[in-house]
Amino acid sequence: MLLKLYYFHDPMCSWCWAFRPIWQEIVAGLPDNVSSQRVLGGLAADTDQAMPIEMQVKLRGIWQKIQQTVPNTSFNFEFWEKCTPRRSTYAACRAVIAARRQDPHYEEAMILAIQQAYYSQARNPADISTLLELAQEIGLDKEIFSADMESPVIHEALLNEIAFTHTLQVKGFPTLLLKKEGAFTAIQHDYNDVMAVLHQVKRHSQIR
Repeated sequence: MLLKLYYFHDPMCSWCWAFRPIWQEIVAGLPDNVSSQRVLGGLAADTDQAMPIEMQVKLRGIWQKIQQTVPNTSFNFEFWEKCTPRRSTYAACRAVIAARRQDPHYEEAMILAIQQAYYSQARNPADISTLLELAQEIGLDKEIFSADMESPVIHEALLNEIAFTHTLQVKGFPTLLLKKEGAFTAIQHDYNDVMAVLHQVKRHSQIR
């Protein structure tokens, strides 16, 4: 019986950045009859407006909380001084789809590039200019990537993934759902313990 573990995320979700090492271990440890798939949930729609100060303070507080909860997660707080933050992640999500379109193996590379830019390098992935730089840095064809970023097809693909997220009533990121015989089961995750997830998945994969 084939099962699929869906990972609902956003490349600019700070809790997803904290979850990244565990997710990599989860994928490596899945039973042979369980595949995995990322789904972009689209945390914040397109906007050119600067993020309100109150929101900036809230997100900085979340970064600090994550560092306390998941000690190995690092953040470069210079981002808040060097960049003009915007509550907008759709462009970064489209960049992941555009990278995937050139070659599926670029999906993970683009997600990591966005996360490192945002959380470690104080660069703003809400800016198209940053995303174009990242595309070139990971080896994508920059011209094709640039055209895809403006493509209605790419935006529609993102809206489809967001719609799928809403259909399953996913409320936040990261979220794990295991699909078995057409039914979805929520998998509880732990930011510091990969086995907390793998035990649940293996139990479901063995139930007939």
